[in-house]
Amino acid sequence: MKAVRFHSYGASDVLVHEDVDRPAAGPGQVVVKVAGAAFNPVDLPIREGFVTEAFPIVLPHIPLYDLSGTVAEIGADVAGWSVGDPVVAWLPIPAPGAAAEYAVVEADTLAPAPSSGELADAAALPSVALVALQIVVEHAALKPGQTILVNGAGGAVGGYLVQLAAAAGAVVTATASPESRQRVESYGADRIVDYTVEPVTEALAGEQFDVVVNVVASAGEAELAPLAELVADGGVFATIVPPGLRKEIGRGVRNLVVFGRSDAAQLAELTARVDAGELKIHVAQRRPLTELRAVHDDAAAGRLPGRTVLVP
Repeated sequence: MKAVRFHSYGASDVLVHEDVDRPAAGPGQVVVKVAGAAFNPVDLPIREGFVTEAFPIVLPHIPLYDLSGTVAEIGADVAGWSVGDPVVAWLPIPAPGAAAEYAVVEADTLAPAPSSGELADAAALPSVALVALQIVVEHAALKPGQTILVNGAGGAVGGYLVQLAAAAGAVVTATASPESRQRVESYGADRIVDYTVEPVTEALAGEQFDVVVNVVASAGEAELAPLAELVADGGVFATIVPPGLRKEIGRGVRNLVVFGRSDAAQLAELTARVDAGELKIHVAQRRPLTELRAVHDDAAAGRLPGRTVLVP
């Protein structure tokens, strides 16, 4: 089969589209014929070798950990799945990934793919939607009528956050650019703050929210500290970008850096919401897997228009 691998850490030119052996399903595993694999920003530092402690991969490595496809082979001790079933999964980040025609997946991480929409596009769902769901349900425990500010609502996690917070009955304020404003409004945001016109903290000066979530990857301590001041006493401040805000906020505010986790039951809930029309999957572009090196270059240069799905 064909796959993209890198045999050493380095610039994007270490990514090679090449012939590799098709994987076989071991006990508790299935082999999935890949329909789509989503690019994530963390793929860049993984390839560059900057996060080896957090993600100790084995070289050569097949990247991309968000997957959609169909079950092609079933290993021993696997129940509940049949060859041909459409599925989605969040693969362990250090494991061999989905930038290939076939990928091995632990069966207990699989969820049924949405039956609506293109199967390839479903790869844009797993990790980012799970992070959003876990923030809304577990970390913030949002209740109807509570207020939430989503900083970076035009991005992948931010878009799902807005939808899930609105579905929970929260009053949602979201930051977005003019390009993503209409889409974020369609997700159920009650108010949009255009950060290109005025700094968010100035536009919202004097206001406070039960929950403030930052999903802007470039936000450092200088940007996070004033955002945290927008959290009401006893509220929640969360960011998905480590190391987060290291200074004390006080006032009973919980200060969290959120790391999502793969959860098959939650992922199945999300795909069911998609099929019910309650959750929208946004894919900015679909590109052939052979262009993965160019996708890395575009991401490094800030040229990616949004969630990108690679198709073998």
